Amino acid sequence: MEERPKMKLELTTADKTFEIMGWLLIVAIWVLTFTNYSNLPEIIPTHYNAAGQADGVGGKATILTLPLVATILFIGLTILNKVPHVFNYPIDITQENAFRQYTNATRFIRYLKLSIVFVFGLIAFKTIQNANGEADGLGVWFLPLTMGLIFIPLIYFVMKSFKSKQ
Repeated sequence: MEERPKMKLELTTADKTFEIMGWLLIVAIWVLTFTNYSNLPEIIPTHYNAAGQADGVGGKATILTLPLVATILFIGLTILNKVPHVFNYPIDITQENAFRQYTNATRFIRYLKLSIVFVFGLIAFKTIQNANGEADGLGVWFLPLTMGLIFIPLIYFVMKSFKSKQ
């Protein structure tokens, strides 16, 4: 395998905004979870089927897994985003196209991080509502929304990668 160029990318204002929004969402999920924890019943929904209906239950402490997993994924992807030369790319990376490809890929990861945290926050919010009898399931819109948040940008960024291969 050819050695790919290593470079430090400077964050644009949009990049910084995505990072800040992600961290704020992480904090918001933890605040949401802790402020509602004492009001939760002992048994809460812990799993939802494709239709958005609760199909598994567990102790109220399981609500803590949502912000925990979101935080771990966010931090892990943040660390990974610092080494774009190790990513998989649909084209060969050269000295000439490395900056554009790395910028495109790190922006996608930044967007993906924000989407993941948003989805986990939404699940936490809806789980709290469900546990307190204020809602019934996630809603039929949840799965299409989640798939759209992931796959529409994925297609966009892959197409952008192919367009800027030189």
